Amino acid sequence: VFPGYWRMPEKTAEEFTPDGWFRTGDLGRIDARGYLSLVGRSRDLIISGGLNVYPAEIEGHINGLPGVAESALVGVAHPDFGEVGVAVVVPRPGAQLDGEAICATLKAQLANFKIPKRCFVVAELPRNAMGKVQKSLLRAQYQDLFA
Repeated sequence: VFPGYWRMPEKTAEEFTPDGWFRTGDLGRIDARGYLSLVGRSRDLIISGGLNVYPAEIEGHINGLPGVAESALVGVAHPDFGEVGVAVVVPRPGAQLDGEAICATLKAQLANFKIPKRCFVVAELPRNAMGKVQKSLLRAQYQDLFA
């Protein structure tokens, strides 16, 4: 892939195995037929009450709802569950969305532990120069929500 991070030997040592394999952080599942499906990123994984919640799965359900342009699910600290999901949703132009209604709709589609504890509707998601959603900024923004 590449020999390492430029002028960051500690980051290189952290991300590469001793025998030279690069840890991408991708999480996958192999089905009974041997097909690999990517289910998320290890940095984004939410462990809520001891159960794994893959944000990409929940985001897929949210993005499929009428009026939703895009969404991001981030984990934030929770006193009872350790961590819970918080959804941040961007509406399509002209659409009116309600965060509580989105969570209620998801209850018919997902297991209870996967339902975001809160859902916020925003004008846009924070992005880096490459256009990727900056989930770290969203986590920081909502980190004290359940404190």
